[in-house]
Amino acid sequence: MNLPDWMAHGLRLPAIAAPMFLVSGPDLVIASRRAGIIGSFPVSNARTIEQLDEWMMRIAAESGPDDPIWALNMIVHRSYTRLPEELDLLAKHRPRIVITALGSPKPVIEAVHAYGGVVFADVNSVAQAEKAAAAGVDGLVLVSAGAGGHTGGLSAFAFVPAVREFFDGIVVLGGAISTGRAVKAAQILGADLAYLGTSLISAEESMAQAEYKDMIVRAGSEDIVLSAALTGAPANWLRESLISAGYDPEALVGQKTTMNLGAPDSAQAKRWRDVWSAGQGVGAVKRAAATADIIGALIAEYQQAQ
Repeated sequence: MNLPDWMAHGLRLPAIAAPMFLVSGPDLVIASRRAGIIGSFPVSNARTIEQLDEWMMRIAAESGPDDPIWALNMIVHRSYTRLPEELDLLAKHRPRIVITALGSPKPVIEAVHAYGGVVFADVNSVAQAEKAAAAGVDGLVLVSAGAGGHTGGLSAFAFVPAVREFFDGIVVLGGAISTGRAVKAAQILGADLAYLGTSLISAEESMAQAEYKDMIVRAGSEDIVLSAALTGAPANWLRESLISAGYDPEALVGQKTTMNLGAPDSAQAKRWRDVWSAGQGVGAVKRAAATADIIGALIAEYQQAQ
């Protein structure tokens, strides 16, 4: 692994619990770290800035000496209105890794580098990766085809080698990574860490509704619908959840709306709260279980693949 010692500390599997809307909160972050991977959550899951402050304090308070680090995922799109308040919290809590999404990482880099942290940029194309690298990020999260939620369209087999031609920093690969063998494959391609998303939605410690978890367990790759009609960016959704919310999945394909994120408690953010995302690796999720059991099984698969 191309990781500094402080980042590799405590890792039993070279992976990050991906920050997932409606899913990742303090319980999942803490459980993921105790199981041996980096935990993370998106700022938008904390509905108020006060709750975000409380979550970060709790994660720090419940950190064990052998736990891997945790990461904060920040939305930097120009339509997201809470960013200035969230930037103020960075100096207070000093997360070692901050992952930016949906925009330029520049507003975050200066604040995080000032206290010695590192910034990873979430990118879904080679062009975006080049821009983020030029901006001075320390790592790139390559969101390849098949990822849950906002996704890229490029195969991991093309994406990682292309980025490695110009970037020697830390690379995280996401997109349909739901087994320990897939984590190993990500490393073989040239990534340092894998993003684990869909496989943790059904975890006991996730914030996902029971119906969401049940839907994940019974879904297969054929149940994933790609559309930019809900958020303005291409995203993978569970077909069953679209139908339950009153959408026609076939009609959504090829449609696109204007991205307008607002704040986490705004009407704009609520537009897609009743539909649920998953990646193409959803078929590997067979049951709901404790995070420790899910990650333990992935570690065993990863070791067998060595």
